Amino acid sequence: MFRKTIIFLFIAMLTGFNIQAAIVTDALGRQVTIPDKVERVICSGSGCLRLLTYLKAQDMIVGVDSIEKRRTTFDARPYAMANPQFKDYPLFGEFRGFDQPELILGLKAQPQVILKTYATMGHDPAELQSKTGIPVVVLNYGDLVDGRDQLYQALRIMARVVDRKARAEEVITFLDASINDLRQRTAGVPENARKPCFIGGIAFKGPHGFQSTEPSYPPFVFTQAGNLAADARYKKGNHCNIAKEQIVAWDPEIIFLDLSTLQMGKNAGALHELRTDPAYGTLSAVRQGRIYGVLPYNWYTQNFGSILADAYFV
Repeated sequence: MFRKTIIFLFIAMLTGFNIQAAIVTDALGRQVTIPDKVERVICSGSGCLRLLTYLKAQDMIVGVDSIEKRRTTFDARPYAMANPQFKDYPLFGEFRGFDQPELILGLKAQPQVILKTYATMGHDPAELQSKTGIPVVVLNYGDLVDGRDQLYQALRIMARVVDRKARAEEVITFLDASINDLRQRTAGVPENARKPCFIGGIAFKGPHGFQSTEPSYPPFVFTQAGNLAADARYKKGNHCNIAKEQIVAWDPEIIFLDLSTLQMGKNAGALHELRTDPAYGTLSAVRQGRIYGVLPYNWYTQNFGSILADAYFV
């Protein structure tokens, strides 16, 4: 550890970094030496810049990955929609963590820290740090159902790096309060009175058709909805595809569609299937018009704000 600190201080002197140093423990348990005062960062990996935006520290970035510079008909990342200036930042690598050290080192304003989610995807964090000489702090993105502790740890680690500790606690308090409120609103509904429902068309590393669902779909969990896919035969918490025959046998009373499915085009995707497939035409929800669209759940990993909005709609 002493040797790593000396190397970091030497790099700091050469690059003009603040030579006062601090140590942060990242999600991998690595002791990472960073400048005591961080003013410039980049966010590598799915959802990393989303978390930085939650902390109101997005102006600290000096570059973006390729997904931020795309101009597409469909986009459902609220953090990016609220910050169109992201498209004007210089590029440092491809999306999903495939960073390019030469582009990072070529940035006019050098990042003092690289924040990185999904460490096993894209460029290896230790290798990236070795090639660039820039500290890499790994975060576990987590989720709002089984991985809330990891999400909160990620926010707190990031907040330690960018000096937004109070804001991180505000975000955590807001998420907890919203989830508790949702649960209280439906706490009095007995299990036998919960209408059987199905969410189709959930994106997973790209758009999918109607059979794509989530056994632990958070809006259903928070509202204690009768999620037909929350079955012992399916591994909870993971994306899965349900056989058409099973969906027809279940005959959900209410159907929700994740609108990311519209990316598949006019003649494909979940909505097209419900309109044209005779088997789906037999479903009660289709015949009685109980089909509702919800904001995309996964778009460069999970949209936490959209999840809460969808839960209130559900």
